[in-house]
Amino acid sequence: MTHANVYRYFPSKDALLDAVAGRWLREVEARLAGIADAPDPADDKIERLLTALATVQRDALFDEPNLFAVHLDATVSARPIARRHRVRLRSLVERVVEEGITSGIFSARDRERAIAYIFDASYRFTHPLAIQHDAEVPRDLIEARFGAVIHAIQRVLRSGIL
Repeated sequence: MTHANVYRYFPSKDALLDAVAGRWLREVEARLAGIADAPDPADDKIERLLTALATVQRDALFDEPNLFAVHLDATVSARPIARRHRVRLRSLVERVVEEGITSGIFSARDRERAIAYIFDASYRFTHPLAIQHDAEVPRDLIEARFGAVIHAIQRVLRSGIL
């Protein structure tokens, strides 16, 4: 296929790359939605959701580096595809937090602060730029560190601090 033919369907290189990233992100979001919709307790769901998000991105970094690079560029550039993904992620986390509050598992007083805390605390393990930064750190060390962070997130959500 020639470049001219490709650009008949995509107005720019960014649009082409966003289409590729968008397809992958929709698959990731569907997997995460399956976790959010599962019948598990909310504290288990938040652990599984964050772990799956971190794992799928770290796997992409090593197994599909070009796809990860496209995702990273879209995220750093704050292109619409990355912003929509962020909104969908937030919606999934919000559903789990709301379920946890409703069921009494979480004692968070302020839902918005709780959601912000989850993203702030997990940033190092779920944001593509931070994942790339830690590319040379052994996976078992990353998993141990992230496990401790997830445990802290669960404890804070249960405690009613926020």
